Amino acid sequence: MEELRIRTAEVSDVVAVLGFWKVAAEGTSVSDDVAGVTRLIERDPEALILAERGRELVGTVIAGWDGWRASLYRLAVHPGHRRRGVSRTLLDAAHARFLAVGGRRADAMVLVANETGQQAWTAAGYEREEHWRRWVRPLG
Repeated sequence: MEELRIRTAEVSDVVAVLGFWKVAAEGTSVSDDVAGVTRLIERDPEALILAERGRELVGTVIAGWDGWRASLYRLAVHPGHRRRGVSRTLLDAAHARFLAVGGRRADAMVLVANETGQQAWTAAGYEREEHWRRWVRPLG
């Protein structure tokens, strides 16, 4: 098996990433489209981290840093590559990014119904905070 390679995404990766999320990620977001992911990469070129084996995309994580909070989104591993250290390697890269810019705690958003994701985050040392609720409002 080829070695796992970690790199940041480029705008040319956006279509492939969106297709990958349809296979490997749970749920969608209002900004899961070409324009939204392109804006992410253009605004913060180090945020979207990819894992590849050879030429195959096998994992992603968004390590968003706004100067105050370190937020993780879209940790996704291709079903055929799970339980092989891909998510751990992606999270190591995200954590290194956060530490380099002064981050002190990483937060992850996980769908309540995503039991696989909850198990992965627990295995990575994350704990659910029951006292928080997410409040959202669509814009526009």
